Order: sequence, then C-alpha cells, then structure tokens
Amino acid sequence: MDQAKGNGQAQRRVTPFILSRPHLSVQSQGVRDTLDDPHEAARRLREGTVPAVVGALPFDTANPSALTVPVDLYRQRRVWQGYPKPSPIPACTVSDSLPSPARHVEAVETALKRLRAPDDPLTKVVLARSLLVRAEAPILPTMLVQRLVSDDAGNNGFCVDLSPAGADYRGRTLVGSSPEVLVRRSGRHVTCFPLAGTAKRESSVDQDAAVAARLALSVKDLAEHAIVVEGLKSSLGELCDELDVPEAPSLVQTPALWHLGTPISGTLRDERTSALDLALAIHPTAAVCGSPRAEAAKAIAQIEGDRGFYAGAIGWCDGNGDGEWMVAIRCGEIAADGLSVRVYAGGGIVAQSDPLAELAETSAKFATMLTALGAVEQPVPRTG
Repeated sequence: MDQAKGNGQAQRRVTPFILSRPHLSVQSQGVRDTLDDPHEAARRLREGTVPAVVGALPFDTANPSALTVPVDLYRQRRVWQGYPKPSPIPACTVSDSLPSPARHVEAVETALKRLRAPDDPLTKVVLARSLLVRAEAPILPTMLVQRLVSDDAGNNGFCVDLSPAGADYRGRTLVGSSPEVLVRRSGRHVTCFPLAGTAKRESSVDQDAAVAARLALSVKDLAEHAIVVEGLKSSLGELCDELDVPEAPSLVQTPALWHLGTPISGTLRDERTSALDLALAIHPTAAVCGSPRAEAAKAIAQIEGDRGFYAGAIGWCDGNGDGEWMVAIRCGEIAADGLSVRVYAGGGIVAQSDPLAELAETSAKFATMLTALGAVEQPVPRTG
C-alpha cells in the first residue's frame, strides 16, 4: 500500500475521496490544503511542494475546481472493498426534470438545425438533462458509492467532496460510476479510453446481441465516435510520441448500456508532464462537449447554462506525476443536507441524430444512478 504522507496538520471532517477501478482503488484521508485552481495544483505538483492532489475538475475549467491535498493517499491494486456494514439507501423518488423531456427534444432539434447547416462549423454537440431525486432521510455519499461499486461489473465508482470549489458547493458531494477513462499516466506511459456511441441493453440474450451488432455498424454512432478519437489524437499528439490508435472501435458493455470504445496509448514526450497536466490539456473531449470544442462549449452554455461538475473529470495525481482521471458521467451531486441528489445524463448529437432517440438515450443512462438509489423515472413521451 503506497501512501503520500502528511505533516499532521489539523484535519476537518469531510467525505473522503474514493475512486474504485478494476485495477486499482484510491482513497484519501484528511486535508492538508484545498485548491480551486487546477493549474496552480499542477504547478505545485511539478515543484514537489505537495505530495498528491485528488478531486474534481468542472466541465468548464474556467470555473473553480474542487481539489484537495490529502494528508494520506492510499492505493491498493484491487477494487475498493467498501465498508463491512453499509447503511441502507433511504427511499428515494424522482421529483423533477430539468429540462423537461419535451424541452430536451426541442434543444436537440435546435442543435440539429446548426449541425445540418452547410456553413456551420459545428459537427457534434453533447446535450444533457438532469433529474432531481429526493430522499426520505439523508444519503451518505460513502454508502451510495459502495452501492454503485457493487452494482457495476467493473466495480467502478467514485466519491468527491466538492467543498473546495467554494461557498456554492460547500458540503456537496459528487458520486458516480464512470466507465470512461479520460487519461491515465504511469511513468511515461499514457492511456485513454474514450466512449462515444451508445445503445440500451436488452434482457434477452439474443436481443442484446442484436443491439450490440447494430451499434457496431451504426453510421451515426461510428461518426460520433470518430470525432472523439480524432480530437484526442490531435490533443495527445502534441504531448506524446508513438500514439497507438486502433482503426475501429470495440464494443464495451456496462450493466445498462453498450458503448463504442477505443483504447488509445502513447509515450509521454516530456516526463515532467503529470496526469493532471494531461487531463487539463484534453478536457473536455468531444465525448462530453463536441467539435469544434470552442463552438460546442459555447452552444452548451447557451442551451444548458453552467453544468457544474457534470461531464468534468475526477481523479488523482501523485508527486511523481502518475495518476488517473475519469470522465464525470453516470453521476449525481448530493446536496449538503443529503436529502436530494441531482443526477445527470447526456448524449452526443450529430447531423444523423433523431431527437426522440437522443431522449431515450439519456433515460437509459440515468439507470446507473437511479438503480443505486432505488428510484424510477416516469416514462417519457414518445412524441414531440
């Protein structure tokens, strides 16, 4: 078990940082310092003045981040084991949708007008919506992440205190089970695993196999995925040598969904470039933003407003520069009182998209969080 040791300064009681992955689990304890500027955090890591950084980057990195310098950082080469006697999740109910399903369909239709216009540079934009889930008693973030980890075939799960981002986030926690690796660094070895192109799984084995086969051949989903891969090749090409990018994506399964995924790897050109530096260089990818990035981000801000930490990144980086950052999807933000959770889901819109299919995709993606919470979304309308 590796540790980044602290100096025994006073610690405040906060939700620990937890990241469970199939190959590694990471958990922090205590707080040496907090930072809301990720570039300052990256500089301190390079200078060796902090032993490690954990936390979350927002979707728009011009906004405050939620980063912590922990007293202790524990890493184990196995999935997170959780707590021996987890508390039950209180009864939960979906109470609101923002925007409404009908408004989300309208937003997709608005985006499609731009995407299909011959003189518009926008080729993809990711649009999201959220559900407010209310609980009968406070939800403990650590118990929710334990449920998510146990529900996920890859034992993926994360829990991040958002308080370092400032007063608006004091006491709030981001919890989720992301299947998507933004970037991982081990020595000079760099890997990414973008996911783009999605289909809902079926309970019947034969029907599920048919869904996967259709996704693998879907012109719309392959086009959406190619935009993401090309964007990462461009961003990583400036920082890495010897990029290895498969010619075609592979099928990736989660309990609720099929995805198209492409494992990308490379060799870091400058060993001083940390995992946090890499995350800042490539985030947000076209998988959660769109392309061109600046045009897509502007469209998202106009349509959705501030996303906060949804579709941001969560992860860690140690003093050697090694670390891993996940895309903050399949997640929800727990309120400071624990009595509500805002859960999020989005989808990539390209010229071939169908508005009602995009709405259905967001409903399918809500399943990860809603299943863990024991809540159900009301059926969404199938007509505009």
